[in-house]
Amino acid sequence: MSDYIKAVTGEELKELIGSGKKVVCDFWATWCGPCRMLAPVMEEVAEEFQGRAEFVKLDIDENEQLAMSYGVMSIPDVYVFENGAVKDHHLGYAPKEAMTEFLKKNV
Repeated sequence: MSDYIKAVTGEELKELIGSGKKVVCDFWATWCGPCRMLAPVMEEVAEEFQGRAEFVKLDIDENEQLAMSYGVMSIPDVYVFENGAVKDHHLGYAPKEAMTEFLKKNV
């Protein structure tokens, strides 16, 4: 996907979360306009926060059951997982400044 964000399957995401690592997951879909707008923002913040968390993207169309199990009802929805659990999430598009503030609080 990129140098800083990895596209993952549902199984890969579950493994990362289960490992206890801090994970930032962007739940998205190819048809979602706001998701496409958020992609370059996530790329920039992933570079800034590299080493502090694992940044991944999960396509909800390919992993519908998993997305529903976390309560993802709208996208984009950026979740932060810590110690195997959801720490926080940010629903919708956010400019870089807002996403940076969200991550500063949670990563």
